[in-house]
Amino acid sequence: MTDPHESALLTLEPLIDAVRAGVEDAGWALSGMQKTTSHEFEGRWAGESTRSAYLFFHQPRGHHPVSVDVFLDETSQGLGGNLTLALRGPSLGALGDFANALKELARVANRELTRGHSIPVTLRATVPHRNARPEDARTECRFRLVIPDVAIDAGARVVRTLSAATVKSFEALLSSRVVAEFLGAEDS
Repeated sequence: MTDPHESALLTLEPLIDAVRAGVEDAGWALSGMQKTTSHEFEGRWAGESTRSAYLFFHQPRGHHPVSVDVFLDETSQGLGGNLTLALRGPSLGALGDFANALKELARVANRELTRGHSIPVTLRATVPHRNARPEDARTECRFRLVIPDVAIDAGARVVRTLSAATVKSFEALLSSRVVAEFLGAEDS
């Protein structure tokens, strides 16, 4: 008899369960979950439907402006998803040199995060309204691990292990000087 934890994940719910278990194994708590079904597409997606889930996690006694955000998707092409460490940062004025900040955040991600996986780093600034001063824009950094198809094909146990290891890598980022400075930069 085949172990269900070692066979390919085929639907959204077992993928949700495996990722959630892995993140919770790493000590983070579920803050919320949302599931959606989309079926009214136009163009090349006409006639398709997708089911998606968004999960949000926090450290029970951790940083307030830090979360692990998970997006999982079931389409006619199969399952996919990602885990993201999201950090709310300082105002753009307090951040300093934007390009240098991104360079340093990407450097520390390269050093600390799970090897052999695609891990984009995003640094963005958002003004609260159209008349706001650019230097008042709030920054956010996101480190995203794309869940490899090979992990989903290997089953729940592998996805759970990968999710836990990814979150532990995210915690190593939180302990780094670069990320601590990003989180702790004081606004003028």
